[in-house]
This record gives sequence, structure tokens and C-alpha cells, in this order.
Amino acid sequence: MAASNEDIDPDLLRSLLAEATDEDLEPLSPEDSLEMYVSLREDEVSPSTIRTHRSRLGHFIEWCNENEVENLNDLTGRNLQTYRTWRKQGLSISSLESNMRTLQIYLRKCVKFDAVSSDIPAKVDIPSVSSEENSRDEMISSERVKEILNHLRKYEYASLEHVIWLLLANTGMRIGAVRALDLKNYKSTDQKLVLVHRPDSDTPLKNKEDSEREVDISSHIEEVLNDFMSDKRPDVTDDYGREPLLATNHGRIALSTIRKYAYKWTRPCVITGSCPHGVADDEIDDCKAAQTASKAHNCPGSLSPHPIRRGYITHELDAGIPQEVVSDRCDVGLDIIEEHYDQRSDGEKMRLRKEIREAAYNDTGESGYGQ
Repeated sequence: MAASNEDIDPDLLRSLLAEATDEDLEPLSPEDSLEMYVSLREDEVSPSTIRTHRSRLGHFIEWCNENEVENLNDLTGRNLQTYRTWRKQGLSISSLESNMRTLQIYLRKCVKFDAVSSDIPAKVDIPSVSSEENSRDEMISSERVKEILNHLRKYEYASLEHVIWLLLANTGMRIGAVRALDLKNYKSTDQKLVLVHRPDSDTPLKNKEDSEREVDISSHIEEVLNDFMSDKRPDVTDDYGREPLLATNHGRIALSTIRKYAYKWTRPCVITGSCPHGVADDEIDDCKAAQTASKAHNCPGSLSPHPIRRGYITHELDAGIPQEVVSDRCDVGLDIIEEHYDQRSDGEKMRLRKEIREAAYNDTGESGYGQ
């Protein structure tokens, strides 16, 4: 009785096909393959993506050196599984997913270099990551945020999407807090936003009255907000007669719309025109995630709003802003900052404390107390 298609092992089929076609591989070292990969992709993706891929693949090169894999022709599925086990130490599941996905893209290029057989990329085991896990562990870098904001400033100036991105990326507010703002909560002359807990009219804040606060904004954000209100904001009220700051033709913006704009503008192809996830430039027009904003969340490179908040908080801490200041501004507990956001080493924390004390005591670091 003939075997059904379901009985055929895909990996075995690819292996047999590779043998049948007699793939002619040419020796290539891991180090040389990485340089070839970078050279090829420099014309396809942004410099920040190149740096990210070089960093991730550097771990693979290190593993190859430690395990005497000097020629990629010899790479096997078992090697890849061993590397995956080695690499996952100390990584979150979402970071492992990103690393292994980049490795698979790299190996696909290595097939074109005649360095590995055509069945090798499919043997990379990429872990499944839930949206909750991805949101909790991922963050967007300040460099990538600047690329997105520069693009929006040039092509979508003072649009609703531009304003939302400015607020999320420069205040660290949750999307519920951004949505809750009314026109009267924007104090232009004082360059601040006032957050108020209003559960009875559909704009609660996460920690209720404890989340109420004033958030300062820069003169640039003030300018964009003023232009948005003058030229782009529709003159509408919400279902409760309030005037929302972030308004659509239907009233107050929905949380789902804010999420959609986060996913939309974090797709790498929107800014660079190229896909770092294996879709060729001439195939992007056939990618639903690339062509439709409502499908943007299906792109493996897109991010929800929380990684923007996470990136903002982490950036503030890296810049030396005291945890108490970040806690008050972003409405996040000190224990949460310590556990989920502060990635600095003890030495880095000590150096920042020293710089702050020296600034307070005229560069001497000596308070004179008890001297």
C-alpha cells in the first residue's frame, strides 16, 4: 500500500532531494560566511538591522569556533539543535526566537553561497512565542524609534499616527493613558499633559487615582500637538460629551487602533523597503502583513505598544535618570522597574550614582556631612 502524503517526513524528503540533485558545496568558513552575508544584506536592510544580525550571528560564529566547525559544508541538523541548546542559556523565549529566526535567514543565504545543503535552513528549530511573552520581553531600541519618528515627521507630519507615536515614545505612557487625554488635559503654555482617572466615562487609568499625574512634554511635541489640533484633529466629542485629544471622525480613538499603529510602523519593510525575515523585495507586494495595516501584527518584526514603553523606560534608566523619577513619570512601581526594566550591572549602577553625586557636589562627590 502506497504511503500517503501525511506519512512522508518533510526533512527526509528534503534530504533525499538534496542527494538526488547532487548538491555541489564549496568550502566556506563561518567567519567568511558572515562577512558575505553582511555584504549581501547591506543593500537590502537598514544599518540597524545589519548591526542586530551581526550581533546575533556572532554567537553562532563563537559556537562554531568552540566546537571546531571550520567548514559550513559539515553543518548538520544535530549541530543546529546543539547550538540552540547552548544559545538559550540566559535568554528569554522571545529573544531565543529572534536569534534562531535570524540564523535561519542567514543559512538560507548560505545555501545560495553553496556553503550548506538546501535542507539545512529548515532544520533550525524556532520556538513559538505567544503575543503576551513577546510583549513582556521585547523592547524597541531608541535608534529604531528615531527612524520611525523621522519617517513620520517627513511623510505623516502632525497626523494622528505621528502624534500617537510621539506620545508613546517620549512619555512612556500606557496606551490607556494616551487614549484618556482630553483637549483640556493638554496645557500648551505649561508644556504638560494632565492624566485623570475617569472610569465612569470609559477612560480608566491602570492604577486608578494613583495613576493621576502631570507629564511634561518637549517644545517639539507641543509644536506637533498644536499643528495636529489646528489642521488634523476632527471637531468631535465622545459618547460622554467629552472632547478627546486623540480623536477620529467617530470620536475617541479606540485602544485597538493605537495597537494597530504600533504594529504598522514597527514593520521593518515600512521604513527600509526590505524584509529582514526572508521575504524577497520582489515578493513584498504579495505579503499581506506588509500590504495591510490590519494584518501588520502577523509580521514577525512588528511590535505591540508595550515594547515602546519598555524601551522608553530602559532608555531613561540607561541615561542615568533615577528610578524614582522614572517610576513617577511612567506610573510603574520601583519593584517592577528593578525586576523587568533595569538591565544595568552593579558596576554600571555604581558609576551612574557616582556621576549624579559628583554633579550635586560640584564634581567632588563629597557631601561634607560629618567631615
